Amino acid sequence: MNKIALVTGASRGLGRNTALSIARKGDDVILTYQRRADDAQAVVAEIQAMGRQAVALPLDTGVVATFAGFAERLQSALRETWQRDTFDFLVNNAGHGDHALIGQTTEAQFDALVNVHFKGVYFLTQTLLPLLADGGRIVNLSSGLTRTSYPGYAAYAAAKGAVEVLSVYLARELGARGIAVNTVAPGAIETDFGGGAVRDNPELNRTFAELTALGRVGLPDDIGPMIASLLSEDNRWVNAQRIEVSGGQRI
Repeated sequence: MNKIALVTGASRGLGRNTALSIARKGDDVILTYQRRADDAQAVVAEIQAMGRQAVALPLDTGVVATFAGFAERLQSALRETWQRDTFDFLVNNAGHGDHALIGQTTEAQFDALVNVHFKGVYFLTQTLLPLLADGGRIVNLSSGLTRTSYPGYAAYAAAKGAVEVLSVYLARELGARGIAVNTVAPGAIETDFGGGAVRDNPELNRTFAELTALGRVGLPDDIGPMIASLLSEDNRWVNAQRIEVSGGQRI
């Protein structure tokens, strides 16, 4: 029986690449999107063209009040498409960037980052635990900015640091169910994250490339396949780990 992965924020960027990489390894995918329904359906079509099954569901990971309704829609999708009541892998990928020095960060910016990157991850995972199969996997996305600093990302990095601690506690509490939980921390990547700053700003791109041992910034294809591999049986004994995937950034 094929495994089913739920990837949040998978209509574009790293989430899209992760969803496609999982499908290439032979598993089915449920992907969420916030506003880009057309982009999400395009990803569904790509996955179906591989001979895998896929469904796209709307979700705002920053609004906890919507999670119960999302779980109901997820249950319906599982039963209608797979005749199952559970899924196997949860990849908490959805997120956004906001650049502001500590002295200039507004409460609204801070709350938005925490709601999506920590509070949302915490309570979405809590909501979906009854639907996650025993022996499953959870991957939470963090950032290389929790290990090294770059001015303007304090609130974002702090929220990601909280997720890294949460992952360890999840691994401990879910171990009895055979569920492994890990954190993947990408370095600088060329996506539209943060307004596409790393991708579209040549100076910033060059700065991060010079800080990276392999001499360039990352691409989605450097990250998605690694996450898909982490979900496989080959990595079944990897648990409670923070795995940085940055090409050797600031080492």
